[in-house]
Amino acid sequence: AADTQALTGFVINYLGQHAVELGKLPTVNTAANLFKMIAYNNKDHLMAGLIVAGYDEKKGGQVFSIPLGGSVHQVPYACDGSGSGFIGGFIDANYRPGMTKAECLQFVRQSVAHAMARDGSSGGMIRTLVISKDGVEEDAIEGR
Repeated sequence: AADTQALTGFVINYLGQHAVELGKLPTVNTAANLFKMIAYNNKDHLMAGLIVAGYDEKKGGQVFSIPLGGSVHQVPYACDGSGSGFIGGFIDANYRPGMTKAECLQFVRQSVAHAMARDGSSGGMIRTLVISKDGVEEDAIEGR
């Protein structure tokens, strides 16, 4: 967690500078590639797997997975963290492209609840972020 927080701080700083230079917000792809570059250049010193997701006007909603070592992969969805190994089959069985926002939120909440039930390191809250052209919606519910 400390490595991901440190990386995030650096990337926020660099993206802020980049936005000033461009006169507009950088793309999600730019953010993902900046994370990748820093992770790769420091792969011998960091233990950080990352998920970068967002919305930009150029390509809409996007999700990128950056595993240990610093490569970057655009994916339809991503699952990482200590509980992820417990729910791979659940995700494979229940993820469907084209789900509504409500279906996605239910899917994510069920996935995290299953991970929390099996993994002692997965916390007691289910936090969700919906990222769209309208902005970011945050929600949190207590885990079961």
